[in-house]
Amino acid sequence: MPPASGEGQDGAMSDEITVSDNPGQHRYEARIGGVLAGFSVYELSEGRITFVHTEVDTKFEGKGVGSAIARFALDDVSSQGERSVVPLCPFIKAWIGKHPEYQSLVQD
Repeated sequence: MPPASGEGQDGAMSDEITVSDNPGQHRYEARIGGVLAGFSVYELSEGRITFVHTEVDTKFEGKGVGSAIARFALDDVSSQGERSVVPLCPFIKAWIGKHPEYQSLVQD
């Protein structure tokens, strides 16, 4: 998948946010300029992925890092088509609530 990126308020590109899955750490990670800016920890089980915690470094708050992680992670889960999502993490749960196109991934 291509890296997620954000745009500044004036329309100019801000520092690029690159999101990737780090399966060894069981988390999706966002980096800006090679620096870890945030992550979302998950647990895998039969047929589902449970998002348990999302964290963004205070230096990068307000730059769309959390949203980039959520979008990339959910798009990744959707593209694999093997798991449903259990959003225990309040941020991921709220993000899905604001983006109903991802609701179909959520386990009932």
